[in-house]
Amino acid sequence: MNYIGSKYSLLKFLETSIDKVAGNDSKTFLDLFAGTGAVGAHFKKKGFQVIANDFQYYSYVLNRHYIGTRKPLKFKKLGAEIPALKTMKPEHRADFVCQYLSVLKGRKGFIYKNYCLGGTKGKAYERQYYSDENGMRTDAVRMEIEKWKTRKLVTDDEYFFLLTSLIESIDRYANTASVYGAFLKHLKASAARSMVIKPAEIILSRKRQKVYMQDINQLARKVKGDILYLDPPYNHRQYATNYHLLETIALYDNPKIHGKTGLREYAHQKSLYASRGQVKEAFAELVMSARVKYIFLSYNNEGLMTPQDVKQIMSQRGKYGVFKKEHGRFRADKLENRNHKASSTTEYLHYVICKK
Repeated sequence: MNYIGSKYSLLKFLETSIDKVAGNDSKTFLDLFAGTGAVGAHFKKKGFQVIANDFQYYSYVLNRHYIGTRKPLKFKKLGAEIPALKTMKPEHRADFVCQYLSVLKGRKGFIYKNYCLGGTKGKAYERQYYSDENGMRTDAVRMEIEKWKTRKLVTDDEYFFLLTSLIESIDRYANTASVYGAFLKHLKASAARSMVIKPAEIILSRKRQKVYMQDINQLARKVKGDILYLDPPYNHRQYATNYHLLETIALYDNPKIHGKTGLREYAHQKSLYASRGQVKEAFAELVMSARVKYIFLSYNNEGLMTPQDVKQIMSQRGKYGVFKKEHGRFRADKLENRNHKASSTTEYLHYVICKK
């Protein structure tokens, strides 16, 4: 996914830097601003027990799959709905189910009626986040997945695999510049293509992983481990508004929406870490209450907290240090490109070795 603040391209930098500090002294990795799960998934592959958390439900879905699922998916019970699965090798079933969903006949559900041009034509706000075809396909697939869950034809792991596959797939066909804060006036080429459900990667592990959807400052007091990795919002952008449509697809709860962009209510999901007046107090509380050996913080030179702010706060917990790397800027739209002259930012990985 094209995600604000994604660390996918920085995984090697993070791994190398963290290894220099924590070495072989760590077995558990806490990724408590998990986002799409890219960092947690990377360390899961490295053999860590991962504890992931994020406050958005769509993010919980992604992490519940990438972190929480650790065994092959067999789709045994779904054979009652899709007979072809009964004679198929287990390792082929997940891909086949995604192919099955990809060719379902579209339905005029909540997404089509509220976020596609055909469904909103003549209404107060005409929206075009997806083509009519892909909006109806999304509705059909989302309804089918929920029907299977209600009828107990899929396990929890299978359910979150299918939701993750849908969320990541429809995001590739969104008629946006990048985030869901706005849609384009005309369908771009990728949005005009017919959606195909691409199976999400399944990461096997012998270790039991844990996934939460809680306020990070409260959760940090309850869980414990070796490494705490933090990747909070850097600026005033609220993820709840930038990814509101993925939240609605994940929940499929027919929410009340408003305005030109069809926002759902998100007051309960506002992050203190995206507030200049509250971020330092929230971060200090988190650093001092975390039950870990090491704390690492990804942050850049344009964040609400300055490097001096971060150093002052983290130094209270133990021995402080920092790694730096130049990193390409995330650009959500053309306006943002005009407002920023620099094409890159300095990515900091602050750390503290906590006092015992």
